[in-house]
Amino acid sequence: MADPISDLPTTDMGRLVAEEIAGDNAAPVSVGELAMKLKRVVEGEFGHVRLRGEISGYKRVASGHAYLSLKDDSAVIDGVIWKGQVSGLAFQPQDGVEVIATGRITTYPGRSKYQIIIERMELAGEGALMALLEKLKAKLADEGLFDSASKKPLPFLPRVIGVVTSPTGAVIRDILHRLEDRCPTHVIVWPVKVQGDGAAAEVAAALHGFDAIAPGGPVPRPDLVIVARGGGSIEDLWAFNEEVAVRAIAACSIPIISAVGHETDTTLADFAADLRAPTPTAAAEMAVPVLADLRLTLDGHGQRMERCARRYHERGRERLDALVRVLPKRDALLGPQRQKADDMGARLDRGLERRVTLARGALDRAGGALRLSVLERQLAGARDRLDRTWRLVESLNPDRLLDRGYVRVSAKLSGAVLASAAAARTAGAVTLHFRDGEVDARVERSGGKAYVKNNDAPKPDQPTLL
Repeated sequence: MADPISDLPTTDMGRLVAEEIAGDNAAPVSVGELAMKLKRVVEGEFGHVRLRGEISGYKRVASGHAYLSLKDDSAVIDGVIWKGQVSGLAFQPQDGVEVIATGRITTYPGRSKYQIIIERMELAGEGALMALLEKLKAKLADEGLFDSASKKPLPFLPRVIGVVTSPTGAVIRDILHRLEDRCPTHVIVWPVKVQGDGAAAEVAAALHGFDAIAPGGPVPRPDLVIVARGGGSIEDLWAFNEEVAVRAIAACSIPIISAVGHETDTTLADFAADLRAPTPTAAAEMAVPVLADLRLTLDGHGQRMERCARRYHERGRERLDALVRVLPKRDALLGPQRQKADDMGARLDRGLERRVTLARGALDRAGGALRLSVLERQLAGARDRLDRTWRLVESLNPDRLLDRGYVRVSAKLSGAVLASAAAARTAGAVTLHFRDGEVDARVERSGGKAYVKNNDAPKPDQPTLL
């Protein structure tokens, strides 16, 4: 029986089924084995390299690691920066910046790629540093961090000044001496590193700390903050170009003076601050006025105020004198009034004399009318009228009837005259008025009739019937 496999056709490219061929001593290996062999060879050959290239496609993932590519005009290589090395970089990597990366070459078997594990990365010269600086400056300017409209005015005479600088350098001494010479002020120093790793973060933390101080607390809140450092190279001043420090300066609610480096040095902190000073000493001069000048100014203002007050007084006196000169004399003002008073006094005297004369005439006429004969006739007429009136009164006196045997009955309690039997029965106790006296009695009922019973009499045999 024929072998179906051995009967299959063959070509020069090889057989359909792998077979050992005479003279072929290369045993087959797996892809993974080959990848690992390549990895060992590459890492052994390129255990330490320094590459110069331009950053492209930089990104930092959620794990904290960073991935990028380094390229030049002819080639591209991928790179990885582990989380621990990313935090230790002296600058923030950005696309387009030329760097020198130090690390080791390795392979990534999962993609059959080789890459560099970057352990250290530096800018490739001062030109690359300036390029990075310009990129960051343009980015922050687009966000409005350097706008002049957002700049805060400095207080004229700050009571408390905060200083963010190194506590051991000559900068803080220069600031304190200049403040003491010009205008002694309360100064609070927040010590920070001004160069090297972590310097930018410390500067930002100091500014956030000053801004967080509450007014009226145990620690006085600064009215002004000075961020200061002495001169140096661009690398020495780089902490004040880092984004974290620049953003902290722009976000601080307290006015800030930037005094970083010498007059020719410029950092992004200068653009973000409310005012740039060429030197730390100049920052102290900008922060406060000269106390002696203030005193001279106040003295000058006081003298001017005194001169103005004196001049105002003198002008008032001059105006008063001018008015006095144009006013009429006292006699001219009061003469007509005095004359009028005299006229009215004279008229008053004449009026009184006339009134007295008239009254005397009326009295004389009345006295002439009071003659004795007239008075006797008037008196006799009055006496006659009085006699007639009295006789009329006597004739109308109800008690005159008592002489003819009549009795007047009145209520005992009220004294009212009782004119009817019903009123007498209602009153009960009555008084009988006779010509020669009064008798108290009581009205009593007997057999439907009313009787008057004398209270004083000793029980008469027969009561009087009314």
